[in-house]
Order: sequence, then structure tokens, then C-alpha cells
Amino acid sequence: MARRCELTGKTVQSGNNVSHANNKTRRRFLPNLQETTLLSDILGTVRLRLSTRALRTIEHNGGLDAFIMSVSDAKHTTEGLALKRRIEKAAAKKDAKAA
Repeated sequence: MARRCELTGKTVQSGNNVSHANNKTRRRFLPNLQETTLLSDILGTVRLRLSTRALRTIEHNGGLDAFIMSVSDAKHTTEGLALKRRIEKAAAKKDAKAA
């Protein structure tokens, strides 16, 4: 399983450990990924692997559906675009049933 946030695309970064003697050794900065179940107004429950920053952003924007719909398609990952299409399709189906 890749160390990558499914909505924001945050991934592993690399850098250096720098000692007191200024020796440099390579290291990896891993994102803080959490396997979470989020509640979508349209889809119900959705299980995603997200960074903690993405979770905070979703809460700030008013939930999963609001966050997905507010972000442009160019900024979404492939998983994010697929989720956006699922939400749009389910919303259209719900509207057609209500009318």
C-alpha cells in the first residue's frame, strides 16, 4: 500500500539528517496517514486513507461532500476525482428520484 493521501496526494519526502559535526545522511519524511471512515451526506460511509492535514481540511470545509465539491478537478488526485464522480452521480440520482 502506497504511503500517499488519497485526497490531497501528500506523499513521502526526502531530506537529510544533519549531525552536530555537520555529517549528512539521507532520511525520509513520512506523512501521518490514518485509515478513517468518513460520513458522506450522499454516499453514506466512505473508508479512506488520509493525512491528518486532509482530515482537518475536510472538517474546516464542512464535511467530505463540501470539500470534494469545492476543490477543482485539477487539484484532485485520481482517487479524489473518482469519489467526486460517485458523489455527483448519486446526487443526480437522488434529485431525479425526488422530482
